[in-house]
Amino acid sequence: MKLSLLALTLGIASLSAIATNTSAAEQPKSGGDLTWGVETEPATLNPQLNGQDKVELLLRNSWESLLARTPDGGYVPWLAQSYSVSEDGKTYRFNLRHDVTFSDGEKFNAAAVAENFRHTQDAAYCAGSTLCAKGALIDTISTPDDYSVVVTLKQVYSPFLAFSSGLALLSPKSWQSTQLKSGGKELAGTGPFILQSYEKGQQITFVKNPHYNWAPATAHHQGPAWLDRVTYRFLPESSVRTGALLSGQVDVIEGISGNDAGEFKDNKDFSYQHALNTGTPYSLFLNVEYGPTQDVKVRQALLQGLDIAPILQSVYRGERTRVWGITSPIDPLYDKTIEGKYGNNPQLGNQLLDEAGWKTRDAQGYRTRDGQRLSIEVIQAQATVRDQRDVLLQAIQAQARQRLGVDIKLRYVDSGTYADVRNSGKFGAIANSNTPPDGIDIENHYRPVKAGGPINYSRINDDKINHWLDQAASTLDTAQRRGFYGELQNYALLQQAVAIPLYEPEDQVAAASYVHGIQFRSFKQMPENPYDIWLSAH
Repeated sequence: MKLSLLALTLGIASLSAIATNTSAAEQPKSGGDLTWGVETEPATLNPQLNGQDKVELLLRNSWESLLARTPDGGYVPWLAQSYSVSEDGKTYRFNLRHDVTFSDGEKFNAAAVAENFRHTQDAAYCAGSTLCAKGALIDTISTPDDYSVVVTLKQVYSPFLAFSSGLALLSPKSWQSTQLKSGGKELAGTGPFILQSYEKGQQITFVKNPHYNWAPATAHHQGPAWLDRVTYRFLPESSVRTGALLSGQVDVIEGISGNDAGEFKDNKDFSYQHALNTGTPYSLFLNVEYGPTQDVKVRQALLQGLDIAPILQSVYRGERTRVWGITSPIDPLYDKTIEGKYGNNPQLGNQLLDEAGWKTRDAQGYRTRDGQRLSIEVIQAQATVRDQRDVLLQAIQAQARQRLGVDIKLRYVDSGTYADVRNSGKFGAIANSNTPPDGIDIENHYRPVKAGGPINYSRINDDKINHWLDQAASTLDTAQRRGFYGELQNYALLQQAVAIPLYEPEDQVAAASYVHGIQFRSFKQMPENPYDIWLSAH
C-alpha cells in the first residue's frame, strides 16, 4: 500500500479555507514579539509525556512529527517526505527528509527517529502513559538506510499511523539529559521556535529558529517563522485573560468563557475564532469496581436522571456543544444515532435508585441504604481544571442532589495524588477528556487498564467491549470501524452507563486586530503554533 509524495499532497487545496486572508497591500512581515495569554501551565515540557491537551499549543513550537494531517484526516509530508504501509497492515515505512536538523545541532536521521520509537517501549521512561501502551504494540524497529525507518507491529492495529505519524520527536542528546522527564532547554526538537526560558508560574518564552525550513504542506509559508519571539503568560482565570487582551497587556488569548465571548465577537478591534476538538468528550467516567457505582442501576440512574443541556447553557451561555457519544462529533468514526437516547428522565432515574435499594432519605434529602448515604466522589485533576469545569461540576452536583438525592462530592487533587488515586481504584468517578483521534481516544478509555487503556477511568473490563475494540483495530475500513465503535458506544453508555458525556472540548482564540495568521490545526482543530503569525503596524 505505497503512498507517493504526490498522493500524500492531494487535498491540500482544501486547506485554503482555514488560511487567514491577507490583502495584496498588507503582506506578512518578519519581526516582532508576540505575547499570548494561556490558561494552562505545563506539568512537563517533554512533549511525549505531556498529558495536557492545552499545552500542545506551547510544545508544538519546538517539537514536530513525521506527518501532518489534512482537514479530512488524511496525511501529508512533514519530517517524513513519504510513507508506505504493507499490504498486511503491520509494517510502516517512513522515508525521511535529508535537510532537517535538531535545534541542538544533532542530525535528524533514521537513527534519531528509531530511538524515539524505542523509548515508547521503555517502561522506565513512559510506564503508565498512553505512550507505552502504543509502544507495546511494536515488534521490531529497523533502519534500512540513513533516512528510512521501518516499524513492524505484532498484529494489525489500525490507529497506529495516527500515533506514529504524530509522535513528537526528540533529538539524540535529549535522552541523556537530566531534564528528560520534566522537559527543558536540553530537550531539543526540530520546530520553528526554540525554548529560551521558563519562569514557573509566570511565563514561557520561545525564540525563532533561524535555520527552520521544513514546514509541512499545511503551513502557509516556508522558511523561518515571521515572529522573533513568542511569550506565553500563564493566566488561569478567564476574566484575567480577557482583561489582559482588552487592556493591551497581551496580544492573543485562548480559553474564552461563554460570558466573555461577546467582548470579541463582531468587534473590529479583535478577531475571534473557535473550533471543536477531536477525541473523547469531557465526561464523567463512573467506576464499575468501587462504591455505589459498582451497581449498574446507580450508573444508569445518573445517566438517565441528569439533564446536561440546561447546565451547559447556564455555565457557558450557549458557547459549548452538548455531546452524547464516546468520541467527538467531528471524528469520522462518530456514530450520531445515539443522540437524544438518554437523559432528562428523573422519573426513571429515581425508579432505578429505588430498585437498587436506595429508598430512604436522610434529613438533608439524600438517599440512604442501611444507614449509609448515597455518596459518589468525583476526582478532578487540578492540572486539567480549565474551561470553567469546576463550575460545571458544581452545577451537576446541585442537580444530582435536587433531582435524584445523590450526594456528589467533588475532590480536586494535585498530580501526585491523582496518580495514586487512579492506581488505587478507590474513587467513584473521574472527569476527563482527551483529543487523540482515529479511535486512539476510545482505546485509551475503554481498553482494560493493564491492556492498553491507561486512562480507563471507569475500570471497565468487559468481553463485549474488548471484542469490538479488537475488531475495530484489526480493519483499516473506516465504515467497518465506525460500526464496531457504534456497537461499543450503545453498549457502554446505554446499557452499562460507564460514562456520562457532557460537552465536546473546543478551543477559542481572540487576538488584537494587528495579529494575523492565527489558525487551527487541520483535523484535530486545536490552535496551531505561531509559525504563520505576523504583526502589522500598531
